[in-house]
Amino acid sequence: MSKTKEVQTTDKIGKIGVGAWIALIALIILFSGVMTELPKPWNAFDLNNLIGKFGTIGDAGIFQGKGGTGAREGFLFTLTLIPTVMLAVGIIEVVEEMGAMKAAAKLFNPILRPLLGIPGIVGIAFVASFTSSDIASFMTKQHYEAGDITDDERTIFVAYQYAGSAVILNTIGTQAPLLPIVLLPLGTLIVFLWVFKILGANLMRLIIKQKNRRAAAKAA
Repeated sequence: MSKTKEVQTTDKIGKIGVGAWIALIALIILFSGVMTELPKPWNAFDLNNLIGKFGTIGDAGIFQGKGGTGAREGFLFTLTLIPTVMLAVGIIEVVEEMGAMKAAAKLFNPILRPLLGIPGIVGIAFVASFTSSDIASFMTKQHYEAGDITDDERTIFVAYQYAGSAVILNTIGTQAPLLPIVLLPLGTLIVFLWVFKILGANLMRLIIKQKNRRAAAKAA
């Protein structure tokens, strides 16, 4: 968990054009899920709607089928993720060329630094993590390999993402059968889960800080 990479700071970003801010706003809307339930054509500004869904094959559902097990089931499940990742990566590459990541660093740094101790450049991944753990984890990997975040910051961010991953999508989707027996309203439940994600990430942040302090004292 040592800080082995030189990272970028908002001081080195430079001037950000209007196009970069427009691209950032569009990306936040696309990844946030706020347009999911809107009528056409506005719901086209939602990533999950753009990804679409597979057609059905008889009673088996999609090509993945039902009742699969082991490596073969895992392989077919992986194939279902490819369209999501491919589309997201393509969109990210386009908006990155327009300067959206630099704009994200400037916008999110005052929020994410005190909240999680991570730089604002991962702001898009932070937004994406509310609806897609796959895209958020891929973007986190890219940021680390590009030297945007340190190993410690990556660890803290992964701790945030892993607990209650894709909190909005999974709460509404995969956990929908449990919602009728939950005493809290849906919005309150999501906020409740998000707060504990923040607490978990800061617990990891504290552990890393203590570990680094002990390592520095031992080296002195």
